[in-house]
Amino acid sequence: MTQTAAAPADARRWLLLGGVWAIYFAFGLTSAALGPLVGPIGAAFGVGHGTMGAIMGAWPFVYIAAALPCGLLLDRIGAARGLVLAGLLITASGLARGLAPGPGTMLAAVGLFGLGGPLISVGAPKLIAGLFEGPARGTAMGVYMTGPYLGGIAAVALTGSVLLPAFGGDWRAVLVAYAGVAGLAALVWAGLAHPRAAGGALRAEGPGKGFSLAAFAALLRLPEVRLVLAMSVGIFFFSHAFNNWLPALLTARGLPAAAAGLWAAIPAAVGVAGALVIPRLATPPRRMSILAGLFAAGLLASLLLHLTPGPGLVAGLVLQGLARSAAMTLAVLILMELPRVPKDRLGMAGGLFFAAAEVGGVLGPVSFGVLSEATGGFAAPLLVVTALMLGLLGLLQALARTPWRP
Repeated sequence: MTQTAAAPADARRWLLLGGVWAIYFAFGLTSAALGPLVGPIGAAFGVGHGTMGAIMGAWPFVYIAAALPCGLLLDRIGAARGLVLAGLLITASGLARGLAPGPGTMLAAVGLFGLGGPLISVGAPKLIAGLFEGPARGTAMGVYMTGPYLGGIAAVALTGSVLLPAFGGDWRAVLVAYAGVAGLAALVWAGLAHPRAAGGALRAEGPGKGFSLAAFAALLRLPEVRLVLAMSVGIFFFSHAFNNWLPALLTARGLPAAAAGLWAAIPAAVGVAGALVIPRLATPPRRMSILAGLFAAGLLASLLLHLTPGPGLVAGLVLQGLARSAAMTLAVLILMELPRVPKDRLGMAGGLFFAAAEVGGVLGPVSFGVLSEATGGFAAPLLVVTALMLGLLGLLQALARTPWRP
């Protein structure tokens, strides 16, 4: 490519990054929106925490089944079109939530969101890898990964304290408003990614490597791959459980609903900073040690979140956000660096990672809901998280004894 042709493409790729960020923001906004609304939705439908936990865990369950088909679809239609489809699915899920007449239809509406998730998880990094090279790629990855964190911050901070009062307590109107944000993000991305607007910034995508059952089985036979997949389940259990239940947990600690929403934004804010900084610091020689530190932070957070509002609880929220900030990113990087994973099968390995991880994405919110309802509080779910983080530290030690380093 000549320098003349590269210049406009270089400028446009940062606009395209903004479009990817907008889609991911809408993803985070929609995925976190139900947490602050557990009380009014449960009261409207006449259901308890167990049912609400099942509803909030519906989309990761769908994600597990949809991950591979969505990956194959991306190979056919390309990442740019895949992200448009993802934005439309998020919008449709948000609208269906706002219109759901009962818990069954709400479950289906949330499940629809799980069809858009794999298109973003696989499509966004694939597109960014084509747009950026070298150090700019790391910067771009850090920037677009702040999207879901900031979307989550907006949901937990604004839902109970601003939007719900502004709409007269109508939780349906809040969910429809969030669907409007997702629709706008999809429209912006479609405009930016149109060939006339993108110019030469979007490279043509060649056909992906075909699915091979033998290659799939060969990956699963590697003990280091199985260890990373097991860690992914625990990482997403931790993240999704708190993403959905933290406002309710803080309310149970004695905070008013509006204040609980603001306090619940603390981990998301810490996560934004961590997502930008930690992956840059986690060079291959440091990666395992930093990941161990993140798991230890999650362990301490699970203990401190038993406390009543005060400095100790704030420290727990900060540590929880730190633990969530980059653990998934570092685990994916470790998976991609495993020497026995073929380079032409990294896409398959990544899809396998997210499919396994969303098992934890289902178990996290469901377990929190069932245990909190059965025990009348959040002490039991937090003890499960404590045991989980100890298990993750054990898996990390086992991984260190395998030939994982490049």
